[in-house]
Amino acid sequence: MLLPPGTIRRKEAYVALTTSGEFGRASRLSPKALRLYDELGLLSPAEVDPVTGYRRYAPGQLEQARLVAWLRRLGMPLARIQSVSSMPRIEAAADLAAYWRQVEAEMSARRDLATFLVGYLSGRGTSMSENNEQLVIRCGVRSDIGLQREVNEDSAYAGARLLAVADGMGGHAAGEVASAAVIDALRPLDTEIPAGELLDALDHAVRTAGSTLRHMAASDASLADMGTTLTALVVSGSQLGLVHIGDSRAYLLRDGGLYQITHDHTVVQSLLDDGKITPAEVASHPQRSLILRALVANKEYDADLRLREVEGGDRYLLCSDGLHEVADADGIAAVLRTVADPDQAAQDLIALAIAGGGPDNITCIVADVQAAPVPSTSLQGDAD
Repeated sequence: MLLPPGTIRRKEAYVALTTSGEFGRASRLSPKALRLYDELGLLSPAEVDPVTGYRRYAPGQLEQARLVAWLRRLGMPLARIQSVSSMPRIEAAADLAAYWRQVEAEMSARRDLATFLVGYLSGRGTSMSENNEQLVIRCGVRSDIGLQREVNEDSAYAGARLLAVADGMGGHAAGEVASAAVIDALRPLDTEIPAGELLDALDHAVRTAGSTLRHMAASDASLADMGTTLTALVVSGSQLGLVHIGDSRAYLLRDGGLYQITHDHTVVQSLLDDGKITPAEVASHPQRSLILRALVANKEYDADLRLREVEGGDRYLLCSDGLHEVADADGIAAVLRTVADPDQAAQDLIALAIAGGGPDNITCIVADVQAAPVPSTSLQGDAD
């Protein structure tokens, strides 16, 4: 039996196909978009005329077309849309939620920077908070070799205004050398820096650190493959400058909620961002230890630089991957919420990682942001 042109036979039922123009109007996709999605395999026509090349679409493809259009309006990359659109609905929903959390985190950082720049350009930039309340940091820092390593390649610094964690790599001694050198390069930042100069100061310090590694490697061939992660915070009044590269992390505990404020520069994070793996697959992925960016002696990578607003009562955690690789976010949050003393909290987080097997070095800085004590006006002065 001959079928009318523009129909296909499915389960003994005839389904009328629509032209690309009609389908585009129904789905609100332009001809150019339809061609692109066809080339990428996102939305292939149900039928292509072998003579004219005209494309026809089935009515059942309209839902898929609208989904692609909606995801594009969210700004999702085409590669990730391709992955999401092939998932079961439940998995697709979970991946979309993970993508949007990432977008919100990035937008929050950009919003903080924009707010600061508006104030700075309008003459309101200052190294003090807007309500003139001086903030101080009370912190605790702990580092442990772990249960399976022969040397601790982590380095850390916790001062009045600077917090930094570096996780070295590149061999038995080279990683330790790299992390220590980078921390030394950042030490001059532990001073009062005007808020308007925070990002420039951080950028200069990180570039100096990278240059130091390259010069050291040039004079000692055994250091050629050394490198280190770096996550550091510098506080200036109500502003916080953040520099980050690698897979060490910074978290913020605010109003009881724990937020990861850095983004891992790793293979698995990239796969997760692109929707190629699910969050549940990260822990067991064979490439989970591979880093895409770090401060290394043989190449130059850009670090992430951000400005954030600091509030009294904030608690920050900086840690090497020896913690977050074995301790889940709920366990970390429980310690940060319930242990008031920063030093004890850092110690308890180390214990949490050790209980999880301690396969790597573990370094934690827990820092509380507090209002500075009001100077005494007593005639007797302060007690010694």
